[in-house]
Amino acid sequence: MNSSPIKHHTVSWLIALTLLVFVLSVISLNVGASRMNLLHLFTQPDDRITQLLFVSRWPRTLALILAGASLAVAGLILQMMARNRLVEPSMVGTVDAAALGVLLCAIVAPGMALWLKFGVATAFSVTGTLLFLTVLKRIPLRSALIVPLVGLVLAGVIHAVSGLLAHQFELSQALRSWNSGDFSAVLRGRYELLWVAAGIMLLAAFLADRFTVIGMGKDFATNVGVNYQGLTAFGVLLVSMIVASTVVIAGALPFIGLIVPNLVRLITGDNLRRAIPLVALAGSALMLAADLLGRVLIHPYEIPSANILAISGSLVFLIILLRGRKQWA
Repeated sequence: MNSSPIKHHTVSWLIALTLLVFVLSVISLNVGASRMNLLHLFTQPDDRITQLLFVSRWPRTLALILAGASLAVAGLILQMMARNRLVEPSMVGTVDAAALGVLLCAIVAPGMALWLKFGVATAFSVTGTLLFLTVLKRIPLRSALIVPLVGLVLAGVIHAVSGLLAHQFELSQALRSWNSGDFSAVLRGRYELLWVAAGIMLLAAFLADRFTVIGMGKDFATNVGVNYQGLTAFGVLLVSMIVASTVVIAGALPFIGLIVPNLVRLITGDNLRRAIPLVALAGSALMLAADLLGRVLIHPYEIPSANILAISGSLVFLIILLRGRKQWA
C-alpha cells in the first residue's frame, strides 16, 4: 500500500535532479576564461565561437556528466559488494591502482594509445579491488569502521608505490596531475572513452536487482539462486572499468561514490533499481557543481575538481560518522 507514495516521491526527485543537471550544464557551457556564452551563437556567430563551444566547452560538460554519473554508480555497486556504505573506489585502492597502471604506461610506452592505457588501468583497478575484498574476507573483526580503514591503508600502500616509481623515473609531476583530477584539458576527441563508463552504468542498472541480492550476503544470495562469486567478480570488473576510464581521461576524482549513494539512500533505501537513476543524476550534478566552483573561485584560473570533491567528501564522511556514531560503534 505504501509503494505508490514512494514511487511518486522517487519520480519527483528524478524530475528535480534532471532539471538541476540541465541548469548546471547550461551554466557550464557559459563559463570559461574566454568571454563567450551561448547567446553569442545567435547574436555574434563566427567560427571562433562555434569552435570554442563544440571543441572545448560541450565536450567538457558532457565529460563531467558522464564521469559524475558513472563514478557515483560505481560507488553504489562497491558498497553493496563490500556490504558497507562507508567505502568508495578512491578509499579502497581501486583509483590508486588505476593511477599506478597509467604511470607504468608512461614509463614503458609514453605514446601508448588511449584504449591500451584504459586496458592496463582496468587490469590494475581489478587487481586493487580484488586485493581489498580478499583482505576484507580474512579479517575476523569486520565492523563498519574497520572496512574503510582497511581500504585506506591499502590505498596508501599503492599510492606510496606509485610515488616511489614516479620519483625514480622523474614523473612525480605527472603523477600529481593524475591524482588531482580535473577537466581543463578535455577536448573533443579526448573524452569519448567515458561513453564506455556510461554503457557500464546502464548495464549495472539492468543488473540492479542482482546487486541488491548480493548486498544481503553470500548465504542469502546462494539460497535465492544467485551466483554470488560470479556476480561479485563481474561487479569488480564493472567498477574497475568505470574508474579506469575516468582516471585515464580526467585523473582521480574522490568521494563521489561516497557522497551521492549515501544521500540517495535517504530517499530510496537500499533498493538499487530505484536508487541507480537518482544516483546517476545526483553524481552528474555534483560533478558539474564542483567543476563550476573550481572555475569561478579564482577566475580566470581554475582549482582542480578533485580538490573541491575532496573537501566536500571529507565533510560528508565526518557527518556520516558523527551522526551514526552509535551505529558504527
